Amino acid sequence: MKAIIYTEYGNPDVLKVQDMPKPVPKDGEVLVKVHAVAVNFGDIMARNFIYISAKEFNMPLLLWLFAKLAFGIRKPRIKVLGNSFSGEIESDGRKGFQLQKGEPVFGYTGEKMGGYAEYVCLPSKGIIASKPSIVSFAQAAALPYGSLVAINLLKKIKISKGQKVLVVGASGSIGSATIQLLRNHFGAVVSGVCRSERMDYVKRLGVETVFDYEKGNYAQDNETYDIIIDVLGKGSFSGYKSILKPDGTCIYASFKTLKLLQMLWTRLTGNRKVRCILTSASVDDLVLIKKLVEEGKITAVIDRSYPFEKASDAHAYYESHCSHGDVIVTFQK
Repeated sequence: MKAIIYTEYGNPDVLKVQDMPKPVPKDGEVLVKVHAVAVNFGDIMARNFIYISAKEFNMPLLLWLFAKLAFGIRKPRIKVLGNSFSGEIESDGRKGFQLQKGEPVFGYTGEKMGGYAEYVCLPSKGIIASKPSIVSFAQAAALPYGSLVAINLLKKIKISKGQKVLVVGASGSIGSATIQLLRNHFGAVVSGVCRSERMDYVKRLGVETVFDYEKGNYAQDNETYDIIIDVLGKGSFSGYKSILKPDGTCIYASFKTLKLLQMLWTRLTGNRKVRCILTSASVDDLVLIKKLVEEGKITAVIDRSYPFEKASDAHAYYESHCSHGDVIVTFQK
């Protein structure tokens, strides 16, 4: 089979197409013929991990150390990236598996990666489900990464219909999924913050207002919010306090140790709270996402698709910050 591998850290050119043995599913595993795989933030981080310092990493030092060990300190240990995919069941190693051969599916491999290949094996009890019938393979591949994080994040927060929510980092996979779920599933009134190049894209997601991240003018709008969700944890609680309602909550999906301390401190003092939330996905979450997609409450917007031979171009485009939606690599014609 063909796979996109990288044997050294660096720019998109380190991604190469190589022949590899087709995997054989063991007992309790399923083999998926991959049609499409999404390029996401995790892929970019992993490809550049030797250059990501503890300060630049969006999580506490201990998690950075664990990630260094998992991905490789000097050279990549995981050589095939990609964790959000779609395809069809090729075969499985367990009788009674609920998905049948040839069935269209989508899924998520998490930190184990492996999706940048014509075939991928994963546990039959892993995060894999029937593909939503109303979307293409490309759209289905784009859904798991951002949607799984978003749905896990939001189910840990009490959200009431009509509440005002500001999403900082609104244009990425997680941010765009969060906006759609807040609006269409929870009934919240949503505003977003993103780079200027992606403001039109975020507007099309249906936000009330969109602010330019580089100008930081969302703090000068005289609007206050019940909830602020900072996807990458770049903003400070002190900067957000002026636009949080007196009983409002600031949510960090990525956070450093200081924000953990602020979370503990705000539990004891004042009404405005900080919450740092770690998410973990399950197959039940993916089944819920399928349902929400088929109800029209969430979808993926594809900006560009690249054949697997052009994976380095897909990474370069993603890193340009010019994409207005998801970037996809395809394996099937």
